[in-house]
Amino acid sequence: MNGMIVRLLCVVRPATPVITALLLSGVAQAASDTHDRLPPSPAIQELRRHFNDAGINALTFHSIDSIFETVPVKAGGTVWPLARAETHPDFTYDFGGKSHAFEEIFDRNYTNALLIIKNDRIVFERYRNYTKPSTHFLSMSMSKSLTSILVGAALEDGYIKSLDDQIVAYVPALRGTAYDGVTIRDALLMKSGVDQEDNYQPEPGSEMAKLREDSMILNTVPSLKQAFLVKRADEPGKTFRYLTLNTAVLGQVIEKAVGKPIAQYMSERIWKPLGAEADAFWMADGPPGVGTAMNGMGYNATMRDYARVGLMMLHEGKANGRRIIPAAWVKESTVPVGPEPASPKEDQGYQYQWWTLVNSNAYMAIGLQGQFIYIDPDTATVVVKLSYFPLSNSDAYKESEAFFRAVSAWKPK
Repeated sequence: MNGMIVRLLCVVRPATPVITALLLSGVAQAASDTHDRLPPSPAIQELRRHFNDAGINALTFHSIDSIFETVPVKAGGTVWPLARAETHPDFTYDFGGKSHAFEEIFDRNYTNALLIIKNDRIVFERYRNYTKPSTHFLSMSMSKSLTSILVGAALEDGYIKSLDDQIVAYVPALRGTAYDGVTIRDALLMKSGVDQEDNYQPEPGSEMAKLREDSMILNTVPSLKQAFLVKRADEPGKTFRYLTLNTAVLGQVIEKAVGKPIAQYMSERIWKPLGAEADAFWMADGPPGVGTAMNGMGYNATMRDYARVGLMMLHEGKANGRRIIPAAWVKESTVPVGPEPASPKEDQGYQYQWWTLVNSNAYMAIGLQGQFIYIDPDTATVVVKLSYFPLSNSDAYKESEAFFRAVSAWKPK
């Protein structure tokens, strides 16, 4: 842990000496084996406020269990072996009116780790910035796609009867809220009708800033509290509004339907059958025994295990020849039923918590600040890219997409 503290100190910008001191004391405290139920120390609170800041997120995004409370997702059983046929990519990709060499994707596009699979074989794998195969990377909103997989599993298992069931049929506490009248399908499509969209930099002093402070930073209220505060904007099923709260509510649907915590169901139903090589974990919105999994943005796993998720989707729900989720669910959740783009992004559509690409059968799990699982069925390509984008750099996403399209077109020798 001392080595990690030193590395964090080395990347904190000179303009933030207060954070430097807090990192030194806060990360050390987080490493303690003592778990109490008091609010986190001021040092940890400050680190949580800044964990996704440019300048330190190259390290904090793979050190989440030293900063936040977590809930484990156990692996077990036979590990799914990943075949290898490694080569050095020789292709270029076009972005910003210029052609870029493959190697430029790392520094230009803030890449911590990259893995490319072609035809079921790892052809490239690289770790940077003090990461390695055992490192657990924060997925951010790739967690939404994992939640979609869990919805498909619960549907197949009969815990969820229909996607057209109302959410309140499974979570009665939401009766009378803006989620009363919203179906599971509406939430999957980000068309809940709720008058809210994700804002990663809320106005200081606003109600949303206060809620973020209480739930994520202080761990004093459940993050789902927002569901009782939001209002209705229009009819469910009408308007696309990207909102992590929709996915958090789907997590509650899964837990109530299945009758067990989402971390346990994830372990039993997906992670162990998948043949994951390492335990994973969710960020939690409170201390052990109190906090629940933040299933809309908080999954952490190794890069190879994210690649196994991509391979499972590529093989229509099979992992190492074993059926995990129905092929019909893979198709239904990743192929838009309406015209693309179905979201405000001009080159991407959206289905059940997966982003789709215009003029391609490829689709992606995308997480804030550059976390990706890219799957292209037409070229048998899976790419996992784990990044540390600055919050303000929207072009970085577009450059990643251009890179993924080039990977799809590449034919290793």
